[in-house]
Amino acid sequence: MAPVLIIFAVVTLLCLAIPPILSRWSIDAEVLLVGNLILFIATLVSFVFYRRSLGNNHAPYFMRMIYSAMFTKMAICIFTAFIYIVTYKKEVSKGAIFACMFLYFVYTFVELAVVLKLSKEKKNA
Repeated sequence: MAPVLIIFAVVTLLCLAIPPILSRWSIDAEVLLVGNLILFIATLVSFVFYRRSLGNNHAPYFMRMIYSAMFTKMAICIFTAFIYIVTYKKEVSKGAIFACMFLYFVYTFVELAVVLKLSKEKKNA
């Protein structure tokens, strides 16, 4: 889980340290900061599902937990984006939305890498 914490810390520090550079790229640093926090929390929630799936050898349970994790994380992100877009309408930072989409893929990739590593360790134990 350390790589996810590192990503969260790095993105948070970037949002706090270089907002003028981000604004030149049409990225609202505050929106990206909040999006990063929400993605971090969504990743932690889905990671709980993944950990539960690793503790059970029953295939249907494993698949249910994997799909639940993916759906929960996606639903949190879509709901949050919807609320942001409806609230700010024309003042939406499209750059921040695209940056959050990129972060979604980064968090997901790193999360799956961690889960695969834990899965291999469990099989070798």
